[in-house]
Amino acid sequence: MRLYEFETKQVLAERGIPVPKSRTANSGADAEKIAAEIGGPVVVKAQVLSPGLLKAGSAKAAASPAEARQAAEELMQLDDGGRPPKCVLVEARPAAAAEFSLAVTYDGTAKLPVMIAATTAGNLEDIAETNPDRVKKRHFSALLPFSPYTAKELAASLDLTGSDLNRMTALFSRAAQAFLDHDFTQLDVSTIAKLDDGSFIGLDCYSDIEEEGRPRQKKLLDRLDIAESDTRAVKEPTAFEIAGKKIDDDDPRGIVGPVAEFDGNIGLVIGAGGGSLTLSDAVRKHGGKPANYAAIGGNPSVGKAVELTKLVLTKAGVDKIAVMSNVVSNTRADLVARGVIKAVIELGFEPAEKIVMFRVPGAWEADAVKILNKYGVEYCDRTVSISEAARRAVEKIGG
Repeated sequence: MRLYEFETKQVLAERGIPVPKSRTANSGADAEKIAAEIGGPVVVKAQVLSPGLLKAGSAKAAASPAEARQAAEELMQLDDGGRPPKCVLVEARPAAAAEFSLAVTYDGTAKLPVMIAATTAGNLEDIAETNPDRVKKRHFSALLPFSPYTAKELAASLDLTGSDLNRMTALFSRAAQAFLDHDFTQLDVSTIAKLDDGSFIGLDCYSDIEEEGRPRQKKLLDRLDIAESDTRAVKEPTAFEIAGKKIDDDDPRGIVGPVAEFDGNIGLVIGAGGGSLTLSDAVRKHGGKPANYAAIGGNPSVGKAVELTKLVLTKAGVDKIAVMSNVVSNTRADLVARGVIKAVIELGFEPAEKIVMFRVPGAWEADAVKILNKYGVEYCDRTVSISEAARRAVEKIGG
């Protein structure tokens, strides 16, 4: 769950990390008034959730209150996943004598939290590609108390000494502690400016909270005035996606989801978690256009498989579907096969005509094969890779 930048800065300020003077505005007139109160150059930032907008195009510099007004009016017209920005943030932009960046996240390979810093501002992934020598990192424990010495090691690796070292150590330590205390999965301060007086200040930032951590973070979310109903989805859910969630909510047996809508013509019903991403990517790789992303697993009922299949097959633009499971799957393949075929028949179609490929892996595979053979549905087993199964599906449907 992503926090808006103004919310992230509230968290940083509560932790003693300096941030610029700023206020949010809902109109150009408000932005102009705030810019006049701040005085001097400001930056106007659209408060959005879309990763693309966050990376580029959601901020404008303004040298005067009039420019701030114009910037705010333009930024409020952005498309943030089917909705306008929540507001704009108008903040002071002090001159920087030097710039750094910091990210606190999880290292999936090391299975530990990690602090990553660089001697330049910007997105750390981009910096690592272009100037890897500027990027340094230190892992720390998610179980043991955080040690400021780890932060000091990281700051020292950036060639900071004296008071600069002490000040950056404090900033890094406070950021890492906030990461641990608030169930963050990501905390980025992509611009840390060193001011003329020697102090450091966080200028650009964003953060993500673990969705399952929301109940534990109720006090924080209340302070930020974030309602329980505010899902912070990157884009507003479509009617198709809402219907997919309802299928999962209505039947506790097994799992359907997440369900996402695309504009392709190949309907997908996919099992085994990560297999969903792999198959969607494989379809695109072979020239196909997925109509959706929809995972099913955890031994769903036949009825749940029926409803998901009907949803996918009746989506506008979808003529045929592919049903595939990952190599490792404990979901009963026969239940999925029964549900998918039952849905196709109830919609008045022949299973062999509507199901272009069924990749069987799962429990009770032999029973699933019998069902598929009975209705003449083409299938493949785990000896056929997901990529090859996707290629066959794309070839049969014509891309």
